[in-house]
Amino acid sequence: MNGVAQRLALALEPFLRGPIPVRLVAWDGSATGPADGSVPTVELRSPDAVRRLLWHPGELGAAQAYVTGELDVPEVDGWDLDKALTHAFAVARERGLSGVRPSPRALVEAVRTAAGLGVLGRPPANPASQARVRGRLHSKVRDRSAISFHYDLSNEFYSLILEPQMAYSCGYHSSPEQSLEDAQRAKLDLVCTKLGLEPGMRMLDVGCGWGSLSLHAAEHFGAQVTGVTIAAEQKKFIDARIAERGLGDRVEIRLQDYRDAVPAPGQEYDAVGSLEMGEHVGQGNYPTYAKVLHDAVRPGGRVLVQQMSRAGKWPGGGPFIESFIAPDMHMRPVGETVALLEAGGLEVRDVHALREHYVLTVAGWLERFESNVEVLTKLVGEEVVRVWRLYLVGGAMAFRDGRMGVDQVLMIRPNGSHTLPAVRHW
Repeated sequence: MNGVAQRLALALEPFLRGPIPVRLVAWDGSATGPADGSVPTVELRSPDAVRRLLWHPGELGAAQAYVTGELDVPEVDGWDLDKALTHAFAVARERGLSGVRPSPRALVEAVRTAAGLGVLGRPPANPASQARVRGRLHSKVRDRSAISFHYDLSNEFYSLILEPQMAYSCGYHSSPEQSLEDAQRAKLDLVCTKLGLEPGMRMLDVGCGWGSLSLHAAEHFGAQVTGVTIAAEQKKFIDARIAERGLGDRVEIRLQDYRDAVPAPGQEYDAVGSLEMGEHVGQGNYPTYAKVLHDAVRPGGRVLVQQMSRAGKWPGGGPFIESFIAPDMHMRPVGETVALLEAGGLEVRDVHALREHYVLTVAGWLERFESNVEVLTKLVGEEVVRVWRLYLVGGAMAFRDGRMGVDQVLMIRPNGSHTLPAVRHW
């Protein structure tokens, strides 16, 4: 009982309402917990892993320790990161750990154990991969910084994870066997069909990403497309594709904030699309975003928003997502988003839930990620690779388990004739 693993396990029992639900291996070589493969193994490779958890108990401290490699979940006995995290969530539910309040005695014993192991002291520096954004929340300067942190990682990096169309949003899967590329093409067809695009129609793509929707709408539906992004690397990528495909007369990409994308009166677009952009505008600015969508489309024109939803305590997705993936993101239940879009003057006609589709989309991304992991590691380093493995595995779980959703909301701007069919086949 003198090993680090045994001492930590004993100190954690009051916090876990029982024995630790993993095989724990510590930096001194000691181990405790079932050794029969019935539970996942967690390795604490450095005292800094415990130090991080003391300063940031819960998800953030664990994520910091994982991405730095101070904590690991090795693939042994049939366990991988997905199965291990699923096991941890199940134990937390079964034991009711969200409401645990350890006794003063348990806290004193935990501090005494930490002191005895030499893990008290100043917090370790944040991982290099953790976001550092400053400025007033959702100011244009801060939004550019937050978007650049995630999307300007490198076009080559994303090309090794996404399919050739570079669609970084939920696909539309007819079956689990459908390829990721076909599912994304089906999603783009669905969006353009819902928007009623026809040759010569003018469309605005708000938050155009790497141009999957903009290029698809122009190439396959004959639309005249303006796309806006605040990620410089994305614009560079799309401009190259526009040139390659000879679409310079049909697609224009602007490095522009969505708040500056509203055309002059009389110059409104026939249709507006925005795929998984609304999560990034923030709660306070969402009415502005809704008004931009309304004002950018002509009366009777259609608007389609595809957006993730989430209920509960962490509208940004949780401490890990907010710190390492998408700073300042804000999600809400889909009903609240619908209410905000309606308050912006748009008439909601369809809400199409796609949650199960995102499980398949992320599985496709994760498969490509793991098959290219050596190249990705050379590009961005081991720490960022560990960030993305945790992100993809955790994201698939969140959609699978219903903690997050994603929906397509189709709307029209009132006070004009529209062509939306009374009977729809999508």
